Amino acid sequence: MSLILQGIVTTVGGILAGLALAGALLWRQQQALESAQYDATHDDVTGLPNRRLFLTRLRAALAEGGPCGVVLLDLDRFKTVNDSLGHDTGNVLLTCVGRLLADLDAPAEVAARLSGDEFALLVRGDHDEVADAARTAWRAISAAPIALSGGEVSIGASVGYTHTHLHTSPRQLLAEADEAMYHAKRSGTGVCGHHPLSTPSGRRSRDRHHD
Repeated sequence: MSLILQGIVTTVGGILAGLALAGALLWRQQQALESAQYDATHDDVTGLPNRRLFLTRLRAALAEGGPCGVVLLDLDRFKTVNDSLGHDTGNVLLTCVGRLLADLDAPAEVAARLSGDEFALLVRGDHDEVADAARTAWRAISAAPIALSGGEVSIGASVGYTHTHLHTSPRQLLAEADEAMYHAKRSGTGVCGHHPLSTPSGRRSRDRHHD
């Protein structure tokens, strides 16, 4: 092989090696970016969308103008499980509940963990469909004991729901569903819808929910 040809081969090899290295670096950067974006929008315990992503999806649903609603769920007796069996077991329980909610059929579109033992559903549909989704979620959690490493645990939920109406904002929907959920917990009814004329005006969450 002539010296010129050898030089060309060496140069081309160097270029290809450089391109391969650059490609690998870009791939790693892309993977790191996607991982960071996922971590910013998903709960690290259950893998469900977090509050930020839930609000993003709720805003998008409201912007589209179609009927939708919000269902909030707060687990009953979760603190007892957490205190008696430990936080790791509590996290497993949260993951099991999250899986139950994520597996719900349409019109439940998004299942999210907002904080602690509080979960939310974004439901596409009319008022009756939102109410049905709330009752279905309650039954899914309360139906049977959940198998954990420390044995089976029976756990219930207090569920509140609301539906879109004129000039509804994400904050308003979350506050209304929160009021209904708190009423369900206090009354022991399991599931309660938001009724402006009958739901207690005192909000448990106050400023927890933001646009």
